[in-house]
Amino acid sequence: MRRLILAILPAASLHAAGTISFNRDIRPILSENCFACHGFDPKHREGDLRLDTFEGATQDRDGARGIVPGDLSKSDAWQRIISEDKDEVMPPPKSHKPPLTAKQRETIKAWIEQGAKYEAHWAFIPPQQHAGGGIDHFIQKRLAEENLKPSPEADPATLIRRVFLDLTGLPPSPSDLSDLSDWSDQKYTALVNRLLSSKHYGERWGRWWLDQARYADSNGYSIDAPRQIWKFRDWVIEALNKDMPFDQFTIEQLAGDLLPKATESQKIATGFHRNTQINQEGGIDKEQFRIDSVFDRVATTGSVWLGLTIGCSQCHDHKFDPIAQKEYYQLFAFLNNQDEPEMKVFDPKTDVQGLTAEFKDVESKLQTMVKERYNEVTAWEKEMAKGFRDKLLAPVKKALAKPVAKRSLADNLELYSVFVPRNDPLYILNDRYKELDTLLNKGTTTLVMKELPKPRRTTVFIKGDFTRPDVEVQPGTPSVLHPFETASKQPNRLDLAQWIMSPKNPLTARVIVNRVWQQYFGRGIVETENDFGSQGTLPSHPELLDWLATELMAKKWSLKELHKLIVTSKTYRQSSANRPDLTEKDPQNYLLARQSRLRLDAEVVRDVCLAASGLLSTKIGGPPVYPPIPDGVMGQGQVKRVWTVSKGEDRYRRGLYTFVYRASPPPSLTVFDAPEGFSSCTRRIRSNTPLQALTLMNDSGFFEFAIALKKIIEKDGLETAFKRCTARAPKPDELAVLKKLDSLNAARALLNLDETVTRE
Repeated sequence: MRRLILAILPAASLHAAGTISFNRDIRPILSENCFACHGFDPKHREGDLRLDTFEGATQDRDGARGIVPGDLSKSDAWQRIISEDKDEVMPPPKSHKPPLTAKQRETIKAWIEQGAKYEAHWAFIPPQQHAGGGIDHFIQKRLAEENLKPSPEADPATLIRRVFLDLTGLPPSPSDLSDLSDWSDQKYTALVNRLLSSKHYGERWGRWWLDQARYADSNGYSIDAPRQIWKFRDWVIEALNKDMPFDQFTIEQLAGDLLPKATESQKIATGFHRNTQINQEGGIDKEQFRIDSVFDRVATTGSVWLGLTIGCSQCHDHKFDPIAQKEYYQLFAFLNNQDEPEMKVFDPKTDVQGLTAEFKDVESKLQTMVKERYNEVTAWEKEMAKGFRDKLLAPVKKALAKPVAKRSLADNLELYSVFVPRNDPLYILNDRYKELDTLLNKGTTTLVMKELPKPRRTTVFIKGDFTRPDVEVQPGTPSVLHPFETASKQPNRLDLAQWIMSPKNPLTARVIVNRVWQQYFGRGIVETENDFGSQGTLPSHPELLDWLATELMAKKWSLKELHKLIVTSKTYRQSSANRPDLTEKDPQNYLLARQSRLRLDAEVVRDVCLAASGLLSTKIGGPPVYPPIPDGVMGQGQVKRVWTVSKGEDRYRRGLYTFVYRASPPPSLTVFDAPEGFSSCTRRIRSNTPLQALTLMNDSGFFEFAIALKKIIEKDGLETAFKRCTARAPKPDELAVLKKLDSLNAARALLNLDETVTRE
């Protein structure tokens, strides 16, 4: 997997005081241009030259050394870089890479002259605590280095709408904006606390996590049959609302079933890795697709928690990062020892244990009664007239057709129901038996993981081909990271989860705070949020990243505390308005001298329009719903599906609860870049297309919202409707334009405003 290394910082900042840093200045050049042929993977290494380590670069290779610290003339790599011979120059023309730029050459030249000092990759070094601390300290320090100043705070209405959308995914109500005359830091902090306590917080941030869990409501592949796993979605919402510490949040999802006396909730949590696709086509090799699911689980675990492209080691040693193919299959071994059952889930008020005990008791008594009447039913059967047999119900005929020894309890009960008197105790027991059977079998099901009593044998697969097993491996972790420690003779997923959440892990805390930061500013401190390896971008603010990571761990992995740190900072509260000096020095806003304007996520676009029109249902959780979608959508896949539009408040549920078929998702979600759930999504793209405007204007669901907003316009006025959409009063010229339209088209225009679907 290749990543373009972006030059994200102004050129003046690269060489502080003339000192070259390997991680900051040299590694990106070598990673992009050299490591594919001179990196970690020995099978694809050219000329036996390795440039990603000091030992490899300086090794004597028949009198030649790639790098000789302090000596350019003896550094073979340097001589090849500056060569004008097409057969000698590096990168070679056959690599289709352009020659190094003059600036890149000058940087490498200075580095060799300064002693060619190597450093461990920054992401594999544990986060360090830095003096000063605080988000604003690090951001403003960096701005000062570039002679830039932060932007002023956004006006109260803009800030209120921003924090409402960021923490709950819903806009503020008119009452939330009614009195801003005495706005203060104290009022803002109180608002943040209220929003973090809102039940809608779990919905907003639950969607963020479900993207990474590749959640959807169908099995995928060509048949794409519906599946029932919404209990996992509800578990995520509830866990986040409770502010479950992120280490526990992780452990329960990766290995909740292996915890001592695992609860139903902890088992439901293991649905995280049941979100893989399931192929139901006829004639397939089921083992092939089981293996494919494990491949997905390894790659997802590596991406979501470690921020590494571990999946690149499935077929060979990683070309850029020190992760061997054997280590990939050691991780694979943790996730290869599971059964994949459905689990029944009951209402919390249901006494499952008591009902199960009663069911077994009734079943035992019925079995005894059946045995006691064996001779009676046999005689009845022999004496039965043929004409009478023909008149019996189908279940009774089916039972009679079986040999006596093979009749089940249910078969015998069908027979006894024909000739046993209605006042017989068997009838009473049979009625209760059926009632209990229904109660214990009608519960919602959900997909979970369950460890096998005997582990499967795991081997390396040659070139990633499951039909070509090679050497056997045991569960283990990449040696480049912290040691794997366990007292277990047979390490399992619980050991893996605890290793991932170990405070010694240099990656997980960084990865998670970076991914949260990305939601607030549109870009992570590490822009390549799913690749912290050598092909990823450098942190724009490395000290801030480490400070946030250490703070998250110090605050016992509380995500709500992390959110509060960010949204109460001056950096977050800045205006998003552009400035001429920033357009010149930092047009992409890497330095954060202002906030970022962000188009809302697909589900939030729907939620904002629902709220503005007054139709929104605030019900939390439950089965997925079926809002209106365009005709013909369900006929796009291999199997034509029925889409029965939900009635009542279910028609107006939040976008989070909309049923999503992977192969044919609702167009209004797809057009605003919602993921389909085929693989883990750690960052949504934000496109800008005409289809989005057409959807907001003409989609049947949004047209229905416009009709409801029309009624608000006619009852409360255009100004009120405008404020419900944008959280501000319209300007006179804006109001004049809207008044030229009739109420319905004014409503459609309001829902189509860029400002309505944008977080300022």
